[in-house]
Amino acid sequence: MRRGLVHVLAWLLATGAAVTLSWWGVSTVMTGTAYDPPRALPVAAADAADEQSPPVSSSTRRPSATPSPKPSREPRTPSAEPDEASTAPDPVPSPSVSRSAAPPSPPAPTASGDVKSYDTEGGRAVFDLGETSASLVSATPGAGWSMQVWKTETWIRVEFSSGADRVSVFCTWHDGPPRVEIGTY
Repeated sequence: MRRGLVHVLAWLLATGAAVTLSWWGVSTVMTGTAYDPPRALPVAAADAADEQSPPVSSSTRRPSATPSPKPSREPRTPSAEPDEASTAPDPVPSPSVSRSAAPPSPPAPTASGDVKSYDTEGGRAVFDLGETSASLVSATPGAGWSMQVWKTETWIRVEFSSGADRVSVFCTWHDGPPRVEIGTY
């Protein structure tokens, strides 16, 4: 009996070591390949999508108690001024091609300068640095980190945070060409 337990224990130990070594080897080879998790969308595109998309209605939300206009039997003729019935929102949206189609997206911003990526402990921030201004292309927090973005007319700040750790990527251009500073606190 004792001999059988020693053999099983030796087999478990050898198998565990082999599996661990295999996983470590595979993860080392796969790091930095096409199998990394997808990166976030550019911040500007996400902001534009939020502004253009209509509010989403859940299936549990009840339509408002606004009475719907009675259909008229007279044929409609196009007029220069829209009447009240045509501009009032439908209480319950009906399926149609125009409503199900995605809102038109704004044209992709053209690169006005150098697009540079800044990798930090907390994540990655990508800026389009022009001669007299800059724009944030994308910001992606690392695993276990969260992110906040502040924008003004003369600077952009991306802050990655995890617990008490903070990493800030600060791009300014108020008194000259854009420059990027990275600070940890």
